[in-house]
Amino acid sequence: MITDEARERVRGWFSGRLPADWQDAPAEISIDRDEIVVTLQIPDVEAGESDAETEEARAGRASAFREETREQRMAIAREAQRRYERTVSWGVTVGGHEELFTHLAAPTMTRLRQPQRQVLDTLVDAGVARSRADALAWCVRLVAQHEDDWLTELRGAMSQVADVRTKGPQA
Repeated sequence: MITDEARERVRGWFSGRLPADWQDAPAEISIDRDEIVVTLQIPDVEAGESDAETEEARAGRASAFREETREQRMAIAREAQRRYERTVSWGVTVGGHEELFTHLAAPTMTRLRQPQRQVLDTLVDAGVARSRADALAWCVRLVAQHEDDWLTELRGAMSQVADVRTKGPQA
């Protein structure tokens, strides 16, 4: 469980460490047990004559930013990885276009009974997913999308419990 204080420390460190000219707005920092994902919002491009042209211009801007900042991002990531003992991944948002450059795909083991395996196999057979692992990831994304408010409330409650534990007697 990552406490609110730990999240604030990580956000604060990145806020002080990231170059100001990299961001149109404060970086979005997301943290779990394994990874810190830093998503930078960079200036949007001028709108093209069509939505397709604008989207491609945004993708090109994201790609250029990735190449232009690679060395400096890697140096910041190495520093943060030593400091917080987590992998650091990067992404950008340009207008409505979001792109993750690098991110961790952590294996997760689970035991499923036949009815749950049949759900995954249906998704694979229908071409929604390439494998059971992809189908399970798809299901997790779907639940997160539809249960975001509930999950946010649950994470907040867990964070409060962690904060209360830290204030209690130490063993």
